[in-house]
Amino acid sequence: MILLENQFDYIDKQILSKLRLDARKAYSQIAEELKVSNSLIHQRIKKLTAEGVIKNAEFVLEEKSLGYKTKSYTGIRLREARFAKEVMYELEKIPEITECNFVSGYYAIFILIFARDNEHLQKILYDNVHLIKGVAGTDTFICFDTCFKRHIPIE
Repeated sequence: MILLENQFDYIDKQILSKLRLDARKAYSQIAEELKVSNSLIHQRIKKLTAEGVIKNAEFVLEEKSLGYKTKSYTGIRLREARFAKEVMYELEKIPEITECNFVSGYYAIFILIFARDNEHLQKILYDNVHLIKGVAGTDTFICFDTCFKRHIPIE
């Protein structure tokens, strides 16, 4: 069975909902909760993984608990559009940058940075990001708090 344009049946939606809450949940427990066979759950998860709906299961780390108290979004302007791929490749080498997005508009790239404090953020920007060939400048927006974060709806 091939999913067409994110069309999921009831079982697929329920499996995804349960895994979203706890990616370590045992398949047998999901099967029991949905009142279906364990093998059906295995088959569906295998299918969803093969189709790229499920990429991986991972632990979500609490940044503040690990000492990263400054969260910021930084827009990056490029000297020329041709530098985009090279800049993104270099940004990936900076461990405090946890997300990199190629965007439209005034900025070519938007990144998410976690730093220990403002001084550490400044060091990341000026000793790393600004030294990448092709970076024309940056604007950084410090995040005071994340009010909510949610997954996209499963339809």
